[in-house]
Amino acid sequence: MGKPFIAETTDAPFFRGGASDFLEYKEPECILSGPYETGKTFAALNKLHLILCLFSNCRALMVRKTYKSCVGSAVVTYEQKVLPVPPSHHKSSVAKYGGEKPEFYQYPNGSRLIVGGMDNPDKFLSAEYDFIYVNQAEELRLDDWEKLTGRATGRAGNAPWTQVMGDCNPDAPTHWIKQRERLKIIESRHEDNPRLYDEQAGRWTSAGEKTISTLNALTGVRYKRGRLGLWVSSEGQIYEYDPVVHLIPRFKIPDSWRRIRVIDFGYTNPFVCQWWAIDDDGRLYRYREMYMTQRTVRRHAEQIKLLSTGESIEATICDHDAEDRATLDENGIYCIPADKRVTVGIEKTQERLAKAGDGKPRIYFLEDSLVETDAELKAIFKPVKTEDEFATYVWAKTSDGKPNKEEPLKLDDHGSDATRYAVMYTDISQGMEFA
Repeated sequence: MGKPFIAETTDAPFFRGGASDFLEYKEPECILSGPYETGKTFAALNKLHLILCLFSNCRALMVRKTYKSCVGSAVVTYEQKVLPVPPSHHKSSVAKYGGEKPEFYQYPNGSRLIVGGMDNPDKFLSAEYDFIYVNQAEELRLDDWEKLTGRATGRAGNAPWTQVMGDCNPDAPTHWIKQRERLKIIESRHEDNPRLYDEQAGRWTSAGEKTISTLNALTGVRYKRGRLGLWVSSEGQIYEYDPVVHLIPRFKIPDSWRRIRVIDFGYTNPFVCQWWAIDDDGRLYRYREMYMTQRTVRRHAEQIKLLSTGESIEATICDHDAEDRATLDENGIYCIPADKRVTVGIEKTQERLAKAGDGKPRIYFLEDSLVETDAELKAIFKPVKTEDEFATYVWAKTSDGKPNKEEPLKLDDHGSDATRYAVMYTDISQGMEFA
């Protein structure tokens, strides 16, 4: 049935399997890894909360790759599922400071939990911490993780031990999380989550049956990672996208840079609109993105115009659907048809993803570019932004099971198609000739 965290917290929630092992682990670095919906974040936040309740005057940090994503995910779970059930010896409520965008939470015993994002580390990395919790640790670079471990060295001195802990979904086997020797990776599985699995009855709960059915419908690498919890790469992956290289922090786009918009139409499938900036050397930077289903083109048009206020857009390149293009025209967005040649477009995009002579690629994606998360896509574990697609954007297979390197698999490719359109337009406009 699992065991409570530390002897004093006999009324704390019970955890089992990997979650239980994670709560009891006290060495300097650890991560709870596992497929989607195993309760990793809930377990990690409970550990953090119980620590702050047990040890007075502790200083802790809750952090994610960006502050916005931390507030929209881990903070919500912390406020709605963890704080409402404090240990019985800790009756007083935790006070939040900062309103809708919390800066920190103050515990009655003097402990404090600061909230941050690695997109603005200067706000919190000047301090020492007893404990640091990283939500979705696979999003971080190794350099980010090491910056955090450098701030949790025990110098704060308010607890008998100190730790940088996190949760993560599986990624590629070459990810730094799998390569870091001193980092303990503890695996969790769906059977560890009481909401999904009734251990006494030995069967899935009704919520578990629904969740497992949804996860079983995933395909390829997304199924292997999200359902099975395996750290694997896609066979026949088309683009060598590396978030460490291609996903960069946001910065103010200079007014002098060219700007374009690229649109791939969809309703049941995602409608994608990407905003790209082109620097003086011809490099592309995706700095804004809409990725949304179940909305009309007319509604998208209004949002596109609003988001583009004050920007000088050189061109809007779009898919060839005549009716949708006409709707955009009627709503003040004039489009030119995309160059949809697949093979040459993929080749040109691959060339831009590769490092050039200066050691840098010629295409980048700015962090936190997504305007709004599609809740329906997220609920069924589908990509919610372009960079989510790359791991499963693969070549279709021939009859003998080998990748057909002329035909991409038409599945979750909407942002990838839009990216290809942007590359083709930019290379042509720069006078790059190709057949």
